[in-house]
This record gives sequence, structure tokens and C-alpha cells, in this order.
Amino acid sequence: MSKSVTPKSENYSRWYTDVITKAELADYGPVKGTMIIRPYGFQIWENIKNIFDKEFKKTGHVNAYFPLFIPKSFLNKEADHVEGFAKECAIVTHSRLKTDEEGKLIPDPGSQLEEEVIVRPTSETIIWSMYKKWIKSHRDLPILINQWANVVRWEMRTRLFLRTSEFLWQEGHTAHATEKEAVDETLKILNIYQSVIEKSMAIPVITGKKSESEKFAGAENTYTMEAMMGDKKALQAGTSHYLGQNFSKAFDVKFQDADNKEKFVYATSWGVSTRLLGALIMVHGDDKGLRLPPNIAPIQLVIIPIYKSEEDYQKIKQYIEPIISGCKNKNITYYFDNRDKVSPGFKFNEWEMKGVPLRIEVGMRDIKNKEIVMARRDTSTKSSYQDNNIILKIESELKDIQNKLFEEALHFRNANTHTVDNYENFKKIINNEGGFIQCFWDGEAKTEENIKKETNATIRCIISSNNINNQTCIYSKSPAKFEVIFSKAY
Repeated sequence: MSKSVTPKSENYSRWYTDVITKAELADYGPVKGTMIIRPYGFQIWENIKNIFDKEFKKTGHVNAYFPLFIPKSFLNKEADHVEGFAKECAIVTHSRLKTDEEGKLIPDPGSQLEEEVIVRPTSETIIWSMYKKWIKSHRDLPILINQWANVVRWEMRTRLFLRTSEFLWQEGHTAHATEKEAVDETLKILNIYQSVIEKSMAIPVITGKKSESEKFAGAENTYTMEAMMGDKKALQAGTSHYLGQNFSKAFDVKFQDADNKEKFVYATSWGVSTRLLGALIMVHGDDKGLRLPPNIAPIQLVIIPIYKSEEDYQKIKQYIEPIISGCKNKNITYYFDNRDKVSPGFKFNEWEMKGVPLRIEVGMRDIKNKEIVMARRDTSTKSSYQDNNIILKIESELKDIQNKLFEEALHFRNANTHTVDNYENFKKIINNEGGFIQCFWDGEAKTEENIKKETNATIRCIISSNNINNQTCIYSKSPAKFEVIFSKAY
């Protein structure tokens, strides 16, 4: 175990931060609540981003970019929306600085803006102001736009990747002629999210609808993906919102249908963010650092030569050349770590910290035996293989690591998901064991609020269920309306 990382069992929060900083994923920015994503962390984000982007484009979505600055008056147009974001908005009031009598920089009073500007917390308002210009007829629909951008939400309590004042994300904003089209779009995106997160990031998620109190501000319905972290808390991995006609009515966005009747447009919005990197760490990480699924790892294989002389190094280099060529042909991302100023042991620890799925070690003994020593990051096991067909073995191991990481996370979630039929057991599990609690709810906001006050657990999602008949609420004992997942959450 690396001495530089606090054990998970000792202090989970400190372990999480240690992994981020020691694996060189991110660092704290100079402004409180901001973060700097370092190159290795950004590579992971780019890999995730590229997979999502490819899937969006398969379904007809196109990328665009909208301004970072939003007129404050735009937020006033959708009451529920502005209420949901008001406490997190950063405001620009002046356009320039000047030096005062003491030589200090101050806002120039003469540059005060006629209308204050909001730094983008999300883009619904500015996008719908443009849709009013672009949409006139049913022939203009649907509009399927996605944006990769940064947003600012002035958080009081921040944590790297999970909750920062500025973060990166994608936000889709679509416009449709009918309610059915918009609802179908909302669910289609949710399915894309689930597929990518499970198949590429090896993180199992539960999908469902948010309760009224937990839904996105301005939405009719919010659909969510909930993942269980290593400390058994939930993390909202992504959301897809059916907005109905709320924003089209707020911004007066109408179209003429095929019968020349004027109608308001139906809308969706949806997004995932860099908090997914936080999920990767907490779902797969261990006391040695990261464990990255091969499908999103910047480096899938690291090759470490072990030698004492330049002559030995050249022999090793020649020996592994077929491996390097094979990796190139199979699009396996590799790194040949031939640094001569650090020891092999240092390299082992460094790449384990960074979560590289596979490591090959090659020394003179291996050349003599015509072998390759391969180490798996997920299991911390080593095996020796003959050098023939080694590329096929690398491919097989990478695929197995991807599957095993998902299976391990799924087993952990299932083992810590509890079906409970009385409130005393509910409180006991939430306060002691943690995890997900699957139970029945009467659908009343007051019940939800009381449970939250008493346990700090929230409804993570409403799940599809055929078991509602004759069931009673975990709290009120009134007839149940929904089956839900409760958990404490990030």
C-alpha cells in the first residue's frame, strides 16, 4: 500500500482527495471552490467525452456553442428555473477595473453595466432566446443541439470533481413539435447515458424518475441515473429532463404545424459532467490509487524495462518491439516507461496510483526464458506468459478487466441494497450500514421531507414497479403510490 494515500477504511474523504492529487488528476484553483484539471485527469475526461459525443451524433445531435454570459432578465422569465439557481449565480456588474488613489485595483464606477450579467449556471434561458429566432414552422423541428462547455455555480461546500464552483459538462437542449417526441428524446438520452457509463466506465447505475422535490428546476419530469460509491453513498451520475412547454412559453417560442395552427414547442435538456471522474475514483479506486476501466484509460498498458546496462536496455527494447507494433495495430494505448532516473519499483507504484489496467515487466531473465511478466491493476496479480501471441493475451486481459470491474461494482451495490418494510429498520440501516434502501412511499411531499430531516436520506429515484398493489408507505403506513430508492448522497 502506498504510504502517500490515506487508507479508505481510515478516512474515506481524505483517501479520495489523496488519490486525486497523487494520481495527478486535479489540483485546487486559486479561487475557493475551483479546480485545475491536470493533463492526466483531462485525458480521462476527453475519453469519456469522445464516447458520449460519438453516441449523440449517431442519433442526429449536433454540437454548438452559446455564450458564457447571460442577461439577468433572461433568468427572470422562467420563475421555477431562476428560483432553483438563484443562490448559486455569479454576477458580473462592471466591465473594467481602475487603480484607486492607493494603487489598488477596483471596479471602475464608470463601467457599471446597464444590465447585470449572469455567468452561465446552465444554458436553457439563452438557448431558448435563440430558439425563438430560429423556430417558425414545424419544418424547423426538431432541433437537436448539444454543447460542451464550462458552467459556474457558486457552491458553498466544494469537493474536487464532485462539487466545484466551476466545472465542465455537456448539456443537450432539444426542441420538438409534440410531447411524445420530447418524452421519447428524454428517455433515449437516459438510455445512452446508462449504456456509456456501464459499458465504458464499468459503473452500474439505477435509472428512474426524480420526485417533485428533487427534479430539475423548470422541468416537468427529471430522469436520473444513480450510482453507489465505495462508501455506500449515492451519486447522481447524470440527468435527462422533460421540460414540457415551460421554456417555450416563457420565451414565447411557437411554431406553425402542418395545419397552420400555432403551437408552443416541447423541450428537453440533459447533461453529465466532470463529476463522473469522482464516480470513477470512488467506485473503482483502492488503497493503491486509481483502477481505471480499460475503455476510458488514457494508457491501457505500461511497459517497464528492467536493466542494469545500456546493452541490456537495447536488448530489451528490441525484444518488446513486436509488442509495441502489435499495440499500434490493435489501437491499444501504451506507454514505454524508459526513464533512467527512477527505479522500476517507483514506476510500479506510480502507474498503480494512476490506475493503468495492465503492466508488462521485461528483464534479461524474461528474454532468456522468452517470457513476458504481466501485472493486472484490478487484482494486483502477476503472471508469466510466453511471448508468442502476447497481443491476443493483452486484448483478452483488457476485456476481462473491463468486465470484472463492472461485476465487482455491481456485486458491491447489490450486497448493499436493502429491501425494507418498516421505518425502524430503515433508520437502523441508514445510520449504521448505509447503502440503498428499496421501499414504498405514499407520494406525499411531507413524508419525503420528514424522512430527509430525520435521516439525511433522500429519494434518489422512483423505480418502475409492478408491486405497488396492497403495499404501504415505509413512513406513514398509508397506501403506497411508488417504489423508490432512498440513500444518503453526494
